[in-house]
Amino acid sequence: MIYFSVAESKVKLEMDKPAAKFGPVFLSVLFVCLVIARPAHCQNAPTDSSPAQKTSDPGDASPEETPTLFPHSESSRFWIAGQANFISQWHPDFHSPYQGPNSLSPQAQDASSRVLTLPTGLEISNTSEVLLDVQETGGHGIGEALGLAGFTNLDVVRNPQLSKAPYIARLMWHQVIPLSHKKVAAERTPFSLFTQLPERRLEIRFGKFSIVDFFDANTYGTDSNFQFLNWTVDDNGAYDYAADTRGFTYAAMVEYDDRRWALRFAEALMPKVANGINLDADLGRAHSENVEFELHGAVVPHREGVLRLLGFSNEANMGIYRVAIANFLAGVTSAPDITAHPLQTTTKYGVGFNLEQPLNTWAGVFARWGWNEGQHESYAYTEVDDTIQFGVGAKGFGSARKSDRAGIAFVSNGISRDHQEYLKLGGAGFLLGDGNLNYAREDILEAYYALHVWRGIFASLNAQYVDHPGYNRDRGPVIVPGVRLHLEF
Repeated sequence: MIYFSVAESKVKLEMDKPAAKFGPVFLSVLFVCLVIARPAHCQNAPTDSSPAQKTSDPGDASPEETPTLFPHSESSRFWIAGQANFISQWHPDFHSPYQGPNSLSPQAQDASSRVLTLPTGLEISNTSEVLLDVQETGGHGIGEALGLAGFTNLDVVRNPQLSKAPYIARLMWHQVIPLSHKKVAAERTPFSLFTQLPERRLEIRFGKFSIVDFFDANTYGTDSNFQFLNWTVDDNGAYDYAADTRGFTYAAMVEYDDRRWALRFAEALMPKVANGINLDADLGRAHSENVEFELHGAVVPHREGVLRLLGFSNEANMGIYRVAIANFLAGVTSAPDITAHPLQTTTKYGVGFNLEQPLNTWAGVFARWGWNEGQHESYAYTEVDDTIQFGVGAKGFGSARKSDRAGIAFVSNGISRDHQEYLKLGGAGFLLGDGNLNYAREDILEAYYALHVWRGIFASLNAQYVDHPGYNRDRGPVIVPGVRLHLEF
């Protein structure tokens, strides 16, 4: 049996506010220096594989796989792997004239987290498989993941009262229905073991998984194991996707794939309360619909990009900001309380835009835009009602550094006027609540470099700059450096 542990140490950093304003400049210069310093022959290095980059002939070379500590079979019907992700972050003191129950503490602090994953799978036939992932999580995020809409560590579970015992993260049946004889190469991942798939096909999945395993994916900004760490960089912050506290749900999904486009739809369970661990099995009262259209095309010659258009609609026991404000002003509640309402079913909906475009064999650009109606409470993911994001990602810096990765991204998050007024009057959501609010958009700049040390061992440096934490112009900015150790077995 193998045990993993992280030693936590307390670090206090002092930095005044004028110096902190150099944060965005520092991150930009750091990233540019890393790219400029690459070996001159790195342009021939491979990049991450994506649906748009997979070969159309099964005889062609398959996409480059991530190095692992132990070899994996490409032919066995049974598959087992392992991942361990350790993240340590800290922040220095920052400006804060006041704070509330859900504020990020202005005092210097550090925190470490871990996620251990055991992905397994069994191919029943050439078109059927069962996938099972077991996880164990531990540690904390800075401020216990409160006070930031774009929180700095995607691995953090937002409820520290959850059991520390291992749990089933994913358990799903995956069925492929061929619609053509032509095959395309596919890479084995925790979400599919098939190494070849029909070019035109239907894929059906049902069971327990995360909606963002399949929706809102992006080659350059999705994976907290190797890429960015911020919640609203790796995912569309305005996408309030159905999930329990740990990020998983029970769902049924159907997907049609063709050579240059795909369409997927999922019906999923919603939590009983905002950010709750228990899902509501009464589909007449609570449910979520998710649809995404994916289009592949070559805007840059010989470099096929991907555009994804997303829509979602959630029905659940959600409060309404305007009603919570009216109840407070009428003296019904002592403070605005979005949870002070009888059991009810309300609807929240939104849309998203997701673009990735390779520029050459080793780097590409990406962007996201998202919006939801913002009248009903943020319920499952984070407190964002609109977001815009753009960034650059790269993989492969010469033959000696072909598995290294680097990236830089900027994201700006906002909330609706009703949401703003609710927080200004002293209301609290499941993440935010400074007791007051001088509104400004929460702007975040993040950069990272992931170094491939040996086989399946990766070490990363990460830095984030957050201006107006929790949408509050009176607080911050906050600089959050971090380190990550990732193991692939």
